Amino acid sequence: MSLISVVVPLYNEEDNVPELLRRIATIMHRIVAGSADRYEIVAVNDGSVDATLGSLRAARAAEPNLVVVDLSRNFGHQIAATAGLDIARGDAVILMDGDLQDPPELIEEFVAKWREGYDVVYATRRARHGESAFKVLTARIFYRMIRRMTNVSIPVDTGDFRLMSRRVVDALAQTREKHRFLRGLVSWVGFKQIGIEYERDARHSGETKYPVSKMLKFAIDGITSFSEIPLRFATYLGFGVSVTAFVYAIVVLILKVLGYNEAGYTSMMVAILFLGGVQLITIGIAGEYLGRIYDQVKERPLYFLASVERGAPIAAAPEREPVSQ
Repeated sequence: MSLISVVVPLYNEEDNVPELLRRIATIMHRIVAGSADRYEIVAVNDGSVDATLGSLRAARAAEPNLVVVDLSRNFGHQIAATAGLDIARGDAVILMDGDLQDPPELIEEFVAKWREGYDVVYATRRARHGESAFKVLTARIFYRMIRRMTNVSIPVDTGDFRLMSRRVVDALAQTREKHRFLRGLVSWVGFKQIGIEYERDARHSGETKYPVSKMLKFAIDGITSFSEIPLRFATYLGFGVSVTAFVYAIVVLILKVLGYNEAGYTSMMVAILFLGGVQLITIGIAGEYLGRIYDQVKERPLYFLASVERGAPIAAAPEREPVSQ
């Protein structure tokens, strides 16, 4: 008997909850029908300020396989997803967003590939509906840039929508870094992986929870988590500027020896501003890495649970050792 878990982090998605749970339950009933397999839906409320938590609790009456996880505050999408993975008990765990852009119907293909022996089955976006041209373009640039900058093979145009086997989830549980980039971590742990193409739907309702500022922070987290190239870039930039400044100094001395008496104010200001800008850039890059080291060495828990509400015990669920938060 196998237990299949579906983990869904949610933040202010009250309008999506009923349709989301209905579609997940429908496809999961179809998957386990006629077998001894079981399923659970782990919905993580990431400190929502709307009626998301109330909607989840109301849905438990009709869906006994629903596990409602309430975090003590908003910790962010990647931490909420991590909490769901820690709590999920499945032999296979599907991670998906709660806005219904990731179609639950694709889970059936995920499970089929898992039964063939794959540890990770990820969904690659062939098309993205309902998103601005700016978001689509920047996403394409980001995925290709991070693929070139890291030594980990992270699939392009691929989000967090994926199935992971129990040994992959257990491997992720050992990585407790604060600034998490789950799609990179899943690639980093390895095992047998395969992709499935799909067309991403528009949001069912509500607005995106990833404005430009959060997209930028997410991109920085991804790059700094898996690449030291920005630090090397700062070193190379400093070396290049030093060589340029040395050459310029020689040119100035030659001009002085030859008797040219130029005012020099403009060139001096350009040199000062240029060197100052380079210094600020390199300090900023070093600061990004230093800030992450600072967060990590404090060894604070990734999250705190306000409550975990389960239905009746699932007979097929194996006992798991509790994961340190």
